[in-house]
This record gives sequence, structure tokens and C-alpha cells, in this order.
Amino acid sequence: MANSYGNLFRITTFGESHGLAVGVVIDGCPAGIEIDLNFIQKELDRRRPGQSAIVTQRKESDQIQILSGVFEGKSTGSPIAMLVWNENAKSKDYTHLAEAFRPSHADFTYQMKYGIRDYRGGGRSSARETLARVAAGAVAKLFLKRLGIEIQAYTSQIGELILQKSYQELDLSQVENNEVRCPDNEMAQKMIAYIKEIRKQGDTIGGVITCVCKNVPVGLGEPVFDKLHAELGKAMLSINAVKGFEYGSGFEGVKMKGSEHNDLFYKENDKIRTKTNFSGGIQGGISNGEDIYFRVAFKPVATIMQNQESINLQGENIEITGKGRHDPCVVPRAVPIVEAMAAIVLIDFYLIHKALNNKYLQ
Repeated sequence: MANSYGNLFRITTFGESHGLAVGVVIDGCPAGIEIDLNFIQKELDRRRPGQSAIVTQRKESDQIQILSGVFEGKSTGSPIAMLVWNENAKSKDYTHLAEAFRPSHADFTYQMKYGIRDYRGGGRSSARETLARVAAGAVAKLFLKRLGIEIQAYTSQIGELILQKSYQELDLSQVENNEVRCPDNEMAQKMIAYIKEIRKQGDTIGGVITCVCKNVPVGLGEPVFDKLHAELGKAMLSINAVKGFEYGSGFEGVKMKGSEHNDLFYKENDKIRTKTNFSGGIQGGISNGEDIYFRVAFKPVATIMQNQESINLQGENIEITGKGRHDPCVVPRAVPIVEAMAAIVLIDFYLIHKALNNKYLQ
């Protein structure tokens, strides 16, 4: 089972939803980075369960502990190990699923691949694993902050409720001002009301997160197999419940002519810019200095509080009903996860570029 991600900045996550703890080991973090524990905790607080009425009511404080790799508030260059103890797991909510395969979950594939699975909350396949990614992403953000790189994600769609404004038209400082993490308050209230209604029906709904990376220098990414957008896509598609990724103009770009879609160059002071940014800040697999922006689609949460037909380990037809505490919509809590994975990709490519190229990053 592969549990590591990255090249020079490499993370390994561990732990299960209903195990003792969940954590991460970061290998390759440069020495001398100020490790702000309060910042890391705030990032985890954005992801933790029980934070509002539209997410799972599992009560976890998700208090982070740093076990190694930090001395006097700075990274030492050795592996950084971080851990969060599970506090509110209710494994009895899952005993009826010990031999049942829940629709659209990883139960069946895990059982067939490994011959064994932790049915308590999905075990390793649970989205609780993503807290480890957020912790590692927070460390990556602290490094990127030194370079002036900013990463901001937000909810841009819930079901058929679509925020039509582009990110340039929005005040992204407003993202944390409502529980759905949409920077447009009018649309946010509609989204919140819709999620609450879906929850009353015992159902779930999906959505889209838009992410913007600003001040990324020219030169990150490789031109053939390790394209920057390809790695961002891989990182996003590794997040639980993600079903789609598009960057720049994405699928909408197919409606345009080349003469409309081409990003024309011009010079602004001493910097080469593009008049438009349908490329999404990446050309030829390499960052071009413009904003990198992409969208990530999340499916409806698979656990619903309704009766569903399924099958058990013996191949018998059964009927199951979801129990326990689950998100009616995963999107609001996934915003910091998307940011974290973007940060991990960018710091990794930055370190790779510095290792392979003597040319100064513009």
C-alpha cells in the first residue's frame, strides 16, 4: 500500500479513522524554516469535524503534536513527525458493516485487493487521513510564504448552485467568513440552506472547489512527464471523493478558437506577462509567472441515511442504512485540503528546480 507522496519534499501519512491516531512524517523539509505551531493548528481547525451545522458532528479537537524535526521553533532538516490523537471514534456505529459492502465506498475494492479491511469508518480509506496532509501542507505553506507564494481555495459550486464570478471579481479574504467557505455571501447563504435541506432528506450533495496560487515564479515543473499541471491533477485526484480536475480554461476552452484562446505576451516594466490567462499560469508543463488557478470536483458523500441495496462478503443480497456521523457535503472541509496538496506540489517542484538548475527563479 503506497502511503508516501512527493520527491524532495516527501510526506508519509499513517493511521486509521478509528485507530489511536493519525499523523504524518515529512522528509526533505529544508532546515531553518520557522515552524509556527499556531498556524499549523489553525489550518487543522479549518478541516476538523464538528465545526458547523453543515458538516459531520464527530467531535475531534485535532490537536497537533510535533514529535521530531523541530528545535527552538525551526526545522532542523531531519524528518518532521506530527501526530493527532483520535478522541471521538464510535466504532460500534460500523459493526453492522463488518461483512457488508457499502455502495460507492472502498469496502469492496479493499477487500478484494488485500483480503482484509478495517470496516470502522473505512479505516485507511477514510477522509480522516487528510488531516495529515493538511498538517504537512501547513509546513509547506510556511516555506512558500518566504517566497511570497500565496494559495487560496474557496467553494465555487454546491450541486447546481454555481458562483458565476471569476476569482478576480471576488474578495478572497472573505472565504472564512461563512461556514461553506464561499467568498460571495449571498451565494454562500443559498449554499448553506441547500446543504441543510439535503441533510434533512438523509442525502448528500457534491460541489466544486476553486484554488488560486499567486506569485508562483516562472520555471516550476518539467516539460514532459512531470508537468506541473499533471502533478497538481494527481495530487487533487488523490483526495477522497474527488472526481474531476481542470486548470485554466479547462473544458470550457474547447468552445473557443485558437485566436481567442491564445494568451498574448506583453512587457510590463521588466517582466513578461500575458494579456489573458486561459493557460492557467502553466505553459508546456511549466509555470509562466501568472496566477495558477484550477477547479476540483467532489462527488456527493457515499454514506447516506437511506436504505440501499447491496451485497455482503458471502455474495448475498442485503439492505443497508448509513449510521454514524457523516458530512452531508464534504466540500467546505475540503477547502484547506486542496490548499495543502497544492502547497506540497509547489514546494516539491521549487526544491527540484533549485537542485537541478542554477538559473535564478524569476
